Amino acid sequence: MTLSARSLLPVNLTLGVLLTVLLAVAAGVAYWFRLSPDPSANRPREIVIAGLRAAAQLAAVSVVITWAVTSLAGLAAFLVVMFSVAVRTAGRRLTTNRTWWLTAAPIAAGVVPTVAALLLTGLVPAKGLALIPISGILIGGALTVTVLAGRRALDELELRRGEVEAAMALGFLERDARMEIARPVASDALLPGLDQTRTVGLVTLPGAFVGMLLGGASPLMAGAVQLFVLIALMAVQAIAVAVTVELIARHRLFRPAAHAT
Repeated sequence: MTLSARSLLPVNLTLGVLLTVLLAVAAGVAYWFRLSPDPSANRPREIVIAGLRAAAQLAAVSVVITWAVTSLAGLAAFLVVMFSVAVRTAGRRLTTNRTWWLTAAPIAAGVVPTVAALLLTGLVPAKGLALIPISGILIGGALTVTVLAGRRALDELELRRGEVEAAMALGFLERDARMEIARPVASDALLPGLDQTRTVGLVTLPGAFVGMLLGGASPLMAGAVQLFVLIALMAVQAIAVAVTVELIARHRLFRPAAHAT
């Protein structure tokens, strides 16, 4: 006997009230403890807007998803939108200049080969119901580490500009000097994925596993799918971090001149 999704989380007024309270708590804590990076940033406001956007976007997706899972054109369009939004989001977090679009490289470098391998081996059919959630998980993971690695690397290079110049004075190429500073801090972006994989089943039961169980799959099959997702995600994220650091070390992806290294 399988667990009904309806019994897990009923959609009613109580859920709406609880979500509103949790969003208010998140914004309130950010405001009370001043969890903003600088005076110009308004993190509580960002939290509220993010919550409202998530609600609106998920409502829209609920309408569009039917077309996407039944039409090849709809599936392709949905995946392109997912990728485009990820690139724009990552790029905006890293820089305000024209180089933001280069965040497409680290996101695509790991996601595209992985999804292609799944399709070519027949492990995942070219159907929206299977491809959209897996692609979404991989794109989301690549987006997260691209932002984390990029911000850490750019911040560190700006802070330790003198060390880069000193290394170049000793004969290092600019790319190598910048890489020595950027790579160690950027690698920290892999820690959340590593911790999630190491503690799966002990601390958390990730979404793919729970979703498979709710859909009627056996625990063994659900575990196999989740294992694949976690390992594929680590591969995608490692590639994304490597490409991000390379772009920054080569000064292809950088911040505006006033803050450049």
